[in-house]
Amino acid sequence: MRRILSRVRAAVSDYGMIKDGDKIAVGVSGGKDSLMLLKVLCELKRFNSEKFELVAITLDMRFNGKDGDFSGIKKMCDEYGVEYVVKPTDLYEIIFNIRKEASPCSLCSRMRRGILHDTAKELGCNKIALGHHLDDAAETFMMNLLIESRIGCFAPVTYLSRKDITMIRPLVYVREREIEQSLERVELPIIKSACPANEHTKREDAKLLLRELSKTYGDVPERIVGALQRGAIDRWEK
Repeated sequence: MRRILSRVRAAVSDYGMIKDGDKIAVGVSGGKDSLMLLKVLCELKRFNSEKFELVAITLDMRFNGKDGDFSGIKKMCDEYGVEYVVKPTDLYEIIFNIRKEASPCSLCSRMRRGILHDTAKELGCNKIALGHHLDDAAETFMMNLLIESRIGCFAPVTYLSRKDITMIRPLVYVREREIEQSLERVELPIIKSACPANEHTKREDAKLLLRELSKTYGDVPERIVGALQRGAIDRWEK
């Protein structure tokens, strides 16, 4: 946990992610990454020189028309004194039943982002923190290269002028395996995804490809992120 916190502090410092007086909405899906992000930001808040406020937001997909059970996350937020907001949506109904999307991930991601942005603004937040880690960045790079024939990735910090809100990704220096290892010592109220498309995605294919490449060429995800930084691609320069 200390290693993760150290990496988050480095990313926050390198990219100026948090400023004094920020009100940050933390997107909490219920998965290990978003819950680790919430926990780490709560810990950081205790001693960070820049004072900031946190609000946790969960978008309820309402799988099969039923409200999700987020009581464990609510308990965690109560223990840290963090406001917790669950936003009901019709995303499952729209994507899987009405539109019957064969490849639902892209549309779902866009719709979730829009709802999250609007909810954060309604709550008076000026920033949104997302739980993307270093391996996510490498996978996104590979997906952009192989599917869209372009060099690029999401940025550690992105200002959305149309929404007047800034996206930050404090876990960009953290490895997925570090999060998984920390779960042996840190108890988090993880909710298993009920999404029908879970683990059958292009991202999962990219993850497996990077794993195979790393057997031959060393730690490929680290090399990709290093190249993004040295090449100053998509605002990854420090």
